[in-house]
Amino acid sequence: MAHKFNPINKNKLDNEWRRENLPPVETLEKLGLQAADVFADIGCGIGYFTIPAAKMIGDNSAYALDTSPEMLAEVVQRSEAAGLNNIKTVKTEELDLLIPDEAVSFALLVNVIHEIVDKNQFLEETSRILKPGGKLAIVDWEKAQTEMGPPIDHRIAKDDVIAILEEIGFYCQKTQAFTENFYGLVMVKNS
Repeated sequence: MAHKFNPINKNKLDNEWRRENLPPVETLEKLGLQAADVFADIGCGIGYFTIPAAKMIGDNSAYALDTSPEMLAEVVQRSEAAGLNNIKTVKTEELDLLIPDEAVSFALLVNVIHEIVDKNQFLEETSRILKPGGKLAIVDWEKAQTEMGPPIDHRIAKDDVIAILEEIGFYCQKTQAFTENFYGLVMVKNS
């Protein structure tokens, strides 16, 4: 059984510890988000990355995808407060992202992979919404004992994520460490 984040703990998604470990703008820059990208934050939560990404890409669309209506309501509230009108919230199913094929050039998964039961099918669905040559940026918990985060047996090692994605037509452009807690990957969908 995968470890699922409970929306009741949404305050954990934007706090001092997270801002120190994963500052949103700096993290997006390190992962290679460009002003020309059409962006999808899959499992967007409260919009911690969606809001800064939407600012970085200007008039391009930023999709905020989540299975939780409560989280999406928070994204709407935060985007209105920030004066943004390029964010499109979409209530998804875990294995159906409900946006068109090849709709985005940059997809983001932050602390999502370890929550998914059928990782292969989920990543194939993620691939479906990405344009050929598009980037899938992944940040997740290191498969190591850390002070914060899910139990170690719920985590997935970066090499395992890379292997699944290489099997479905991606190559690894970049690996990155974000403190001792998180790894980052930039995977590119083959053209």
